[in-house]
Amino acid sequence: KSHKYMLSYKSGRKAMSKNKKMIRNFILFILLIILTFYFVLRDQNIYEMFNILKSVKKEFILIGLLCMLGYLVLEAINLGRTLKALNEKSNFLSNFKYALIGFFFSSITPAASGGQPMQIYYMHKDNIKIANSTLALLMNLFSMQVITISFAFISVIINHKYLSSGLAWFFAIGVTLNSIALALLLVGIFSKKLSEGLIKIAIKILKFFKFKKIDKVQEKLEKELEQYHGSAKYIKENPSVIIKTILTTAIQFIIYYSIPYWVYCAFNLKGFNIFQIITLQSVLFATVSGIPSPGAVGVSEGGFMSIFKTVFPSSVISSSMILTRGINFYFYVLISGIVVIVSTLKSKKEEKNIQVEKQNEENEEVE
Repeated sequence: KSHKYMLSYKSGRKAMSKNKKMIRNFILFILLIILTFYFVLRDQNIYEMFNILKSVKKEFILIGLLCMLGYLVLEAINLGRTLKALNEKSNFLSNFKYALIGFFFSSITPAASGGQPMQIYYMHKDNIKIANSTLALLMNLFSMQVITISFAFISVIINHKYLSSGLAWFFAIGVTLNSIALALLLVGIFSKKLSEGLIKIAIKILKFFKFKKIDKVQEKLEKELEQYHGSAKYIKENPSVIIKTILTTAIQFIIYYSIPYWVYCAFNLKGFNIFQIITLQSVLFATVSGIPSPGAVGVSEGGFMSIFKTVFPSSVISSSMILTRGINFYFYVLISGIVVIVSTLKSKKEEKNIQVEKQNEENEEVE
C-alpha cells in the first residue's frame, strides 16, 4: 500500500509540475499578445479600426477560415497516411484531433517545442506505439521544413525588393534555423548510426549529472530506437509515402499562404494577385518560424507590417494584420484549446473508470 501511495504521490507531483509549466507558458503567451497589440495599436484610432473591420466583405473572411481549416485537415491526412503505413489503427477524427493538439501546444510553447511531445502523449493514450507516432510526426515535420525552405528561396528571389536590410537578416536567420532543423530530422529519420551516437551523448550527459537509473534509461532508449528504425526502414523502402506527404504539404502551405490574399480581397483592394501575396507570406513564414517565441507572437505581427506595407494601404494595414493573424492563428488557437480541454477531461474520466474497475476486481478477489 505504501509503495502504491508513493508511486501515486510521485506521479501526482510530476503532473503538477507539468501543469505549472504549461500555465507559465500560457501566461507568457497571453503577455506577448497584449504587448504586441499594445505596440501595434497604440497610435491607431481603435474606433475607426473596428468600423473598418465591420465593413469588410465577410465571404472572403469565411474563405480564409476555410483555408486554415484545410491546412489542419491536410496535416491530419499526412499523419493518418504514415500511421496507416506503419499498421497503426487511427481514424480521420483522431488524426484531426492530433493536428489540433499539436497546433495548440506549438502555439503556446517557445520554438513550438511542446507540439510534438504532446501529440505523442495523446497518441500513446490511443494505443499508438511511441516509435510509430514519433516517426509519423518527424515525417510530417520533415515535409514541412522541405516545403518551407524551398518556397522561401523561390519567393525571396521574386520579392527581394520588398525586404529591408533588417528583415533580410531575420530571413537569413530563420532559413538557417529551419535548415538546421531539417538536417537533424534527416539524421533522426534515416541515420541509425548517428541516432545511436546521439543516445550515447545523451547518456554521457546523464552520467555527468549523476542521473539515477541510467542503465534502465539507456535500455529503454535503445529499445525505442530499434522499434523506431524498424519503422523508418519500411518508410525508406516505400518512398511513395514520403513523396505523397511532401506533395500534400505543398498544397497545405499554398492554402495557408493564401490567407492574406483573402483578407486583401475582403478590403476590396486591387493591384496584387494571389501569386504575389502567397510568395510574400512564404517569405514572412520562413523569417518568423525559426524565432523562439511562443507562436512567433510579436515577430509575426511586426513582420507582417513590414513585408505587406506595400500591399495594404497604411489606413488598413493594422486592421489587415489583425484579420490575417486572427484567421491563421488566434481563432484556431482558441478552437484547438477547447479540443485539448475536452480530450484531457475525457482521458481523465477514462483513467478514473479503469482505476475503479481495477479496484472492484481487487475487492472481488479479496472477498
